[in-house]
Amino acid sequence: MGPHGARAGVEVAPVSEQKPDRGSGGRGAEAKAKARPDFLRTKSVEQSIQDTEEPEHALTRSLSALDLTVFGVGVIIGTGIFVLTGAVAKEQAGPATALAFVVAGVVCALAALCYAEFASTVPVAGSAYTFSYASLGELPAWIIGWDLVLEFALGTAVVAVGWAGYIRSLMDNAGWHLPLALSGPDAAHGFAFDLLAFLLVLVLTAILVLGMKLSARVTSVVVAIKVTVVLLVIVAGSFFIKAENWSPFVPEPEGTVSGSGLTAPLIQLMFGYEPTTYGVQGIFAAAAVVFFAFIGFDIVATAAEETRVPQRDMPRGILGSLFICTVLYVAVSVVVTGMQKYTRLSVDAPLADAFKETGHPFYAGLISFGAAVGLTTVCMILLLGQTRVFFAMSRDGLLPRVFSKVHPEFATPYRSTILLGVIIAIVSGFTSISELASLVNIGTLFAFVVVALGVIILRRTRPDLHRAFRTPWVPVLPAVSVAASLWLMLNLPAETWLRFGVWMVIGFFVYFFYGRGHSRMNPQARR
Repeated sequence: MGPHGARAGVEVAPVSEQKPDRGSGGRGAEAKAKARPDFLRTKSVEQSIQDTEEPEHALTRSLSALDLTVFGVGVIIGTGIFVLTGAVAKEQAGPATALAFVVAGVVCALAALCYAEFASTVPVAGSAYTFSYASLGELPAWIIGWDLVLEFALGTAVVAVGWAGYIRSLMDNAGWHLPLALSGPDAAHGFAFDLLAFLLVLVLTAILVLGMKLSARVTSVVVAIKVTVVLLVIVAGSFFIKAENWSPFVPEPEGTVSGSGLTAPLIQLMFGYEPTTYGVQGIFAAAAVVFFAFIGFDIVATAAEETRVPQRDMPRGILGSLFICTVLYVAVSVVVTGMQKYTRLSVDAPLADAFKETGHPFYAGLISFGAAVGLTTVCMILLLGQTRVFFAMSRDGLLPRVFSKVHPEFATPYRSTILLGVIIAIVSGFTSISELASLVNIGTLFAFVVVALGVIILRRTRPDLHRAFRTPWVPVLPAVSVAASLWLMLNLPAETWLRFGVWMVIGFFVYFFYGRGHSRMNPQARR
């Protein structure tokens, strides 16, 4: 049974013990699959769950619904709540930034309902990759897995560099200064290495290797500190609100937000649509930006295989963390636009500067501390998500199987964790990649589209499956989720689409020259 023993077998029984009808469902689907091209072959839910019982490739089930919720809150609340609020309020939506957060939250909620059904039905590591393999086929699964590897790696590196910046700022306030050569490419010309970002990723890699329960405990402590800081900011800031700062709540439209060439939003290049600054259109344009602040709830789904009762706890963890963070985001945006007129908000540190203007520098320092502490968990959980997707792809043979071996004592995918941790640490140390952050947005939205389509397809191809959580109003709700995600994707710059396309082309080459032949679903592949 593997490291998780008999208990895990009982917990996944609602899925693994299903006996599909001979004429339909499992065997019928398998017969139909034989007629498909090999790159569209699907991996049955039963086979995916059976693979989790292989002793050398099995993860320990140790997480509860509370652990999952903490993971979700830990990764969602990051720089977005401390930085994006001011930038979006000043440049796009004004006090209506709160509505932009609601719009982005609704888009995420639509996707979250689809993720919750899949994660409870297919409690296997890999998130959208595994879900796609069971519904769309091997090549679409590879595409989404390749997409997630980029998304999580880039997100981890970006957050690590941001964390290092906050720590250097706090060190400077205390009179400690790192040499410019060790402060990263943004701080020095010529040779520069971000020592703090490099060390952070290595330390978090070690924590993930030592076990999920340790990771959950560290995350719980840090998230408690972070949420306390956010709540304190909301409560303290509410005493300095001036109602006139909210007037007008939705500012009148002013001109258009347009770029040229590859810097323009794709929707502008395709249809000539030019979003305005402020007004109702400004709210939706702002939603495409603040969406970055919500990225992370989908990472909860990557821990499905390490959850004690995934059929019950995955939906709670995914939906609970998203709800909590949406409420906090809206509250913070309402407070900060009430404390200071949106036209005077700082873009770099809006919350801290708003408190400084009201004569309370203590809270400004507290916010900087909360941001630095909070980014620690964001970085760790992004790294966790990437290692689990990489692990699942390796276990299926699409990447070298050697990376899906788990540690004999800690029962973690230590080889893939160490490999990816070292690579990301080096990238974080040497690279200034802030301009690539939008790739994280497009990668996540692409995953949302695939998961929503997967829910519709699996409902048709495997109606016999037991679903502990069912997405309501299928296929309408998943279709709306697809449309909402595509709309936000179209509001991203064309250059982001171009970079994303280049990464996907590289992925196609890797799949057809390695993954397709080594896949465990390939009868000729060596087991």
